[in-house]
Amino acid sequence: MVQETTLKNTGLRGVTVADTKVSFIDGEKGVLLYRGYRIEDLAKNSTFEETASLLLSGELPSPSTKYELRNKLYEHSSLPDYIIDSMKLWPEDTPPMQALMAAISMFGFEDRDNGGTPEDYRDKAARLTAAMAISLTAWDRIRRGKEPVPYSKELTHSENILAMMTGKEPDPDVSRVLDICLILHADHTFNASTFASREVASTQAGIYPAVLAGLAALSGPLHGGANEKAMNMMDELADVNDIESWIKDRLAKKEMIYGMGHAVYKTYDPRAAILKDVLNTLSAKTGHSELYRLCASVEDAAVKILTEKGKDKIKPNIDFYSGTVYKMMGFPHDLFTPLFAVSRIAGWCAHIIEERFGLAQDKPSLYRPAAEYVGNYCGLVGCEYKHKDG
Repeated sequence: MVQETTLKNTGLRGVTVADTKVSFIDGEKGVLLYRGYRIEDLAKNSTFEETASLLLSGELPSPSTKYELRNKLYEHSSLPDYIIDSMKLWPEDTPPMQALMAAISMFGFEDRDNGGTPEDYRDKAARLTAAMAISLTAWDRIRRGKEPVPYSKELTHSENILAMMTGKEPDPDVSRVLDICLILHADHTFNASTFASREVASTQAGIYPAVLAGLAALSGPLHGGANEKAMNMMDELADVNDIESWIKDRLAKKEMIYGMGHAVYKTYDPRAAILKDVLNTLSAKTGHSELYRLCASVEDAAVKILTEKGKDKIKPNIDFYSGTVYKMMGFPHDLFTPLFAVSRIAGWCAHIIEERFGLAQDKPSLYRPAAEYVGNYCGLVGCEYKHKDG
């Protein structure tokens, strides 16, 4: 239900705009649930395919349906020739997020959305989930002068991403960490990109334009782009001897410490805590122990300084560690945000389906927030609206 508010310029923060059954956050306690399951349990015991199935259908797959989504992803894993041919004409410096938006739009050429049922949309969601991964990896290889690597039926989705990126057999331990990353990024209630997707879906536009809206919103540095910014910051700090002074100077200039603080969490982001736990093992395996120590030092210094300033609720969020994890896996910085999208597609599609077919029935069908005009009026004689200067 729409919640009435007299507050202005809130950016909709704290304003309830719709009901959802997809995910839940308690920002004060650091709790994140997908369909009632704690994120810690899913990261420990589930796979990305199982978690995506949970988000899209409302239930974890049974033993008999465990590989259903994996099989669907393989069925939809062919990259159309016209997309590959088009990619080979694109400028080599095309940013991966922009390339991903272009490719996903092109997938819609032959998968037109003329309405349908929730099951039709879930099938499109499987195609989009596959399309995100194969488009991103294909573009990364093409821009490096290599041919795309086909999706394998024998591999998990995470293993396929690594294999399609590198052309090599993926390491099982690294693949599992990537799987955990995809689970952690799969949904996060009404964040900016999910709300963008739902807003477009509320107009009864199809699933492709709704997903493209999510991609566009995710590309911003205040949303999905923050993990790349955080990693760039870590690179800058690698040559800094006094991290505490660097942080104090940055805060004095009112500059951001990327990866610290969150719009919802007033404590440690539970997803960041999970990534921090796996980071030490991953760093030793990939030869990045020094990077792990740097991250730990930056976190300790930033939390200490912020606490001294009375900002003890500002703790690391998932962006603080996700970029570091991706770098340890060998991904270039400009793939960090697109990898976020490769995961979040599951949540976007779950919310789009809910908006079109689910709980949106007891709210106005079209999102249409109000704004308060504070500009000038026409000032014409007889106009009922007086000019502000009288």
